[in-house]
Amino acid sequence: MEYLGELILIAVGAAIINNFVLYSFVGICPFIGVSRRVDTAFGMGCAVTFVITIAALLSWTFTYYILRPGAPLTAWVWHLVNPDAKGAVDLTILSYIVYIFVIASSVQLVEMYVRKFFPPLYKSFGVFLPLITTNCAILFACLEIMKHVAGASDPSKVWDLGRSLTLAIFGGVGFTIAIVIMAGIRQDLDNCDVPKALRGAGITLIVAGILSLAFMGFAGVNTQLVVLMGGAK
Repeated sequence: MEYLGELILIAVGAAIINNFVLYSFVGICPFIGVSRRVDTAFGMGCAVTFVITIAALLSWTFTYYILRPGAPLTAWVWHLVNPDAKGAVDLTILSYIVYIFVIASSVQLVEMYVRKFFPPLYKSFGVFLPLITTNCAILFACLEIMKHVAGASDPSKVWDLGRSLTLAIFGGVGFTIAIVIMAGIRQDLDNCDVPKALRGAGITLIVAGILSLAFMGFAGVNTQLVVLMGGAK
């Protein structure tokens, strides 16, 4: 029950309270560039959710078994090479390189799938689909996972695969929520008399700021959830 409660807190935090886009301001490029229509925005959100999930799965695997200090696979290989070696091997310095390769490979998989089965959606994405590779929201999720795997001071607090995938999936869901809301607002703005100086990116950034303020209203929800779950025990 305690583990399930922790997963719920991670999910609510990633999707709403600490929304990647509206709280941490990562993934802004597709958020602004692919939020002109709701259907396109939803497709981009699904693509990002898929990529971020695959990237989180692979990054957790690499971090837990290879990159983190004292990782079992690295320690085993190092012991074979140098049986008299003492101390833990730390390869976290390679994390950025590994994560970038993982994200790029995942994006290529998504691009081939969308181009094969959804050609109209592929054309509507344009250059923004391959640019998911540089979507910092995905790298942000990988680094958050690394922080709780390689950076955990207490071994009992090291994230397992379930926690990592929960963060990634609901981080993607939060990205989808944010970009779909923005697309709906922008479609309505097409029928509004927006001042010429604010048309385009100007009014979009203003709306994004207002959305961020609106999502700040969810602050403290996680604290109340902790209280409720504590009372349920």
